[in-house]
Amino acid sequence: MTDHLLSIALLSPFVGAFVLLLVPGRARTALRAVALASAVPPLVVAVALMVLYDTSAGGFQFMETYPVIPSLGIQYHVAVDGLSLSLVLLTAFIYLTAITTTWYLGKREKEFFLFLALLVTGVFGVFTSLDLFLFFLFYELAVLPMYVLIGVFGSSMEIEGHGPFGWTYRALRVGIKEYGAMKLTLYLLFGSAFILVALFMLYVEGANYLPHATFDFLQLEAVQEQFSEGTSWAMFLLFYVGFGILAGIWPFHTWSPDGHASAPAAGSMMHAGVLMKLGAYGVLRVGFQMLPDAAADLAWLVGTVAVINIVYGAIAAGWQTDIKYLIAYSSVSHMGIVMLGMATLTELGVAGSVFQMVAHGIMTALLFTLVNMVYDKSHVRDMTKMGGFGHRQPGIATFFVIAGLSSLGLPALAGFVAEFLVFLGAWSSAHSWWVFPAVLGAFITAVYVLRAVNRIFLGPPNPDFPELPDARGMEWVTLVVLGGLLIVFGLFPRLLLDSIDVGVMEFLARWGN
Repeated sequence: MTDHLLSIALLSPFVGAFVLLLVPGRARTALRAVALASAVPPLVVAVALMVLYDTSAGGFQFMETYPVIPSLGIQYHVAVDGLSLSLVLLTAFIYLTAITTTWYLGKREKEFFLFLALLVTGVFGVFTSLDLFLFFLFYELAVLPMYVLIGVFGSSMEIEGHGPFGWTYRALRVGIKEYGAMKLTLYLLFGSAFILVALFMLYVEGANYLPHATFDFLQLEAVQEQFSEGTSWAMFLLFYVGFGILAGIWPFHTWSPDGHASAPAAGSMMHAGVLMKLGAYGVLRVGFQMLPDAAADLAWLVGTVAVINIVYGAIAAGWQTDIKYLIAYSSVSHMGIVMLGMATLTELGVAGSVFQMVAHGIMTALLFTLVNMVYDKSHVRDMTKMGGFGHRQPGIATFFVIAGLSSLGLPALAGFVAEFLVFLGAWSSAHSWWVFPAVLGAFITAVYVLRAVNRIFLGPPNPDFPELPDARGMEWVTLVVLGGLLIVFGLFPRLLLDSIDVGVMEFLARWGN
């Protein structure tokens, strides 16, 4: 049975999408049941993988290989190691809670659940695929459904432009959901073009040193030392920019706040919680791991851009009055911590990078579902018009504080573990100065998080909002699961770090560390 665990996790959402096509759109109870049923097997499998993974053996496990197009060296080749295992678990939890969050969508539920299932199929494929051709196909499958989820199911709030270029905001209709969907898609397709060029370069270059051309990650990794320095540098930079756009690296991050702000609740959860991790994972796996020499030479660039992300994203978040834009810019900052950790090329830094992917994924998924709950019940996103919501929404306020404290790195929550490891790794790296702007970013994060909590939930009840319902029904499932995970992984980080450490040590062996 363990021989096919990954295929079960990968195919369950896809089968769910096919079944959803057969269910009438008016049968809402059946649609919800099918969507929920498609999310349970991946979660069960992900937990089983965490339990069954042999940390003493390490390496890629639960491997499955089947030929697809043998003449082109394309095969269905999936497996997980210590670096990807935690991300599979993250995806399973976010998918389940995205469905419970959308339990009361009330319109076009069939199409919404269908595109969500296709998106998750692509995510599982990226985190498990060892064939780079299928890796790229799964990557595109994960990215493209967001256009529909935002363009059809998103929300609009036009942003007024100021200054000499204010007219561009009005002309482009910044803040409208169609603008956010199109901007996100164009940016990510632009990044995909870089990735595709690099993949074909890797395919052609690898054929010079292998018996036959292949997209197999393990075979290409075995011969990468024979690549010329110029070719390795070119491929690494293409992978870094291509995947980095999805990870929100500066200055290619501007699609992210607009996409986040326009996306529906589940779309924001998947977008910030999982999709941005695909970009970081691509840089880590295909950039750093596949091309270690070029990565070592250019780690200074990755780390320097990362600290710009951390500080710039935190300052930009602090300036926002729109609550969704605040969380969106905070994601840009926190993804900088992910990129900084891998750039340190240290055991603590890389482990912290992977742990931050999980911690940030859970935290932002929780924050975005809370923000959407507040907006759906108050129809306001401007924090200056809020105040005292905690009196009428104590449950939402409680979990917002938990997520916010994890964001600013409070001990005993998952965010603290990740940031502490990354900062230690940065201090012991060849560029120890990175730690100073990174810590500054953490300080600014504390300021804007506490200010947001004060503006939204504290103070006397706002008379403009006499009725503000708290979370209800299935929404509590989302809050309890995600909030509980932040606490559990904060108190017991070894639940993830045992497997992550194994993957990190094998990862660092490429540099002799």
